[in-house]
Amino acid sequence: MKSFKSPVAAKLTIFVVDDEPMLLELAEVILQPLGCTVRTFRDPEVALKEFAAGFPEVIITDYAMGRMSGMDLIRECRRLNPRQKMILVSGTVDGQVFADAPVKPNEFLSKPYQIQELTVCVRRLLAA
Repeated sequence: MKSFKSPVAAKLTIFVVDDEPMLLELAEVILQPLGCTVRTFRDPEVALKEFAAGFPEVIITDYAMGRMSGMDLIRECRRLNPRQKMILVSGTVDGQVFADAPVKPNEFLSKPYQIQELTVCVRRLLAA
């Protein structure tokens, strides 16, 4: 995997929100070589509180997480920062889940995704 390291990338932050600890660890291993700071959260409500304290460049969120879905998190984050870049991932639903939603993620990945799929999505959003 190519490194995306640059003086600017080192200052970029990515939030990863998923209630599965193993998937958070995997995302961290995949994303750290990009040169970004990766912060992981098992609880979307905690992620939302941290988000309000300082906006990350990208948020990657699972869809199904108990009390707050990934779409709920996307909606709340966009309410605070309408330009927030978001990736929704899911092993239980497809892109139809947000087809009619007023607020949509920038990207969608079905689980299980390939390492390259995730890094390409993140790089595309960081470059936008």
